[in-house]
Amino acid sequence: MTASPTPFTCRTLHSITEISATEWDALAGNGYPFLRHAFLLALEQSGCATAQTGWEGTHLLFSREDESAPCAALPLYLKTHSMGEYVFDWSWADAYRRHGLDYYPKLISAAPFTPCAGPRLLTQDSALATALLPTVAAELKALARRTGASSWHVLFPEEAMSEALAEQGTLQRMGCQFQWFNRGYTSFEHYLQSFNSRKRKNLRKEREKVQAAGIRFEHVEGAAIDTALWRRFYRFYASTYHVRGREPYLNLAFFEQLGQSMPEQLLLVVALQEEEPIAGALFFKGSDTLYGRYWGCSTDAQFLHFETCYYQGIDYCIEHGLARIDSGAQGEHKIQRGFEPVPTWSNHWIARPDFRRAIAAFVQEEQQHVRGYLHHAADYLPFRKDLDMKEIQQ
Repeated sequence: MTASPTPFTCRTLHSITEISATEWDALAGNGYPFLRHAFLLALEQSGCATAQTGWEGTHLLFSREDESAPCAALPLYLKTHSMGEYVFDWSWADAYRRHGLDYYPKLISAAPFTPCAGPRLLTQDSALATALLPTVAAELKALARRTGASSWHVLFPEEAMSEALAEQGTLQRMGCQFQWFNRGYTSFEHYLQSFNSRKRKNLRKEREKVQAAGIRFEHVEGAAIDTALWRRFYRFYASTYHVRGREPYLNLAFFEQLGQSMPEQLLLVVALQEEEPIAGALFFKGSDTLYGRYWGCSTDAQFLHFETCYYQGIDYCIEHGLARIDSGAQGEHKIQRGFEPVPTWSNHWIARPDFRRAIAAFVQEEQQHVRGYLHHAADYLPFRKDLDMKEIQQ
């Protein structure tokens, strides 16, 4: 990273409690829920993202030299592992180990446990964000020296920030996710009109199977999620980890705290069979996006996952005029349901020049494969080949 003097000062916050929600959220806004003060505070106070769990808060707060109020913030964690990130660097850590070097600790700018693209340098002034990057570069290099960090990683930034970081000398890495886009649909059936006939028939059958099993759905907004429902949902969520012999990253206290502190951005889709909850999916609401985050079930009913996590979300977006669903990491099964492949980004500064060169070569080669995959995956989308998608909006 290049660095040059700029008229900004910086201080480090080792806990999000060192700044008020009002000050932090004035920078972060509430359009992207995962870096709100309330979200980070719940992670910290529930014990999910702390130094003890390998997520040591090291957030940077920037101010102009002639002002006391902060003008920008960089969410930052000093990490001792690579779990909960969804941008995989295990092979990089292994290469360090094989050379007798320490890859950990490392510095991470991200929303913990959240593979959803969004702002990373928090400010309401986009021009200021660009002006700040040289200062950010200098601060990160100095912090890496003080802490012994091998590297700094910015996970799932928006594309414009990723490009700006690349201009500062970071390595830019590409990934792929699948997202649903609302093209002015008036109903789920209207959405299905954009499908070819075979795929349209398949999705109708999936929804009919769930309905025939006597399963119905309720959309419970955050303020209406009571203690009993949180506990039921948490059992569903935790089961998705327990079936793989793992403990979940998040605990019940985290979810209950979010229910108190940011209920206006929560939507719980509950599946009921004979009036008994059997599955649940927790979504977060952004300014124009529905984020699908956590799910689980107690009954393995056919197509229950697709209905709870995807089709109910599509129904909600159409009803409330939201522009897209960001469904998080992985899931090629989303393609045939109309979730389109989109690129994701991460940026990486590696302190050691020899490893930086090796990782740069890897990232460049990987990006060629990812670009090819994005193009190939798009060929399997279910949309009619004869249909101009603009027609859907008419």
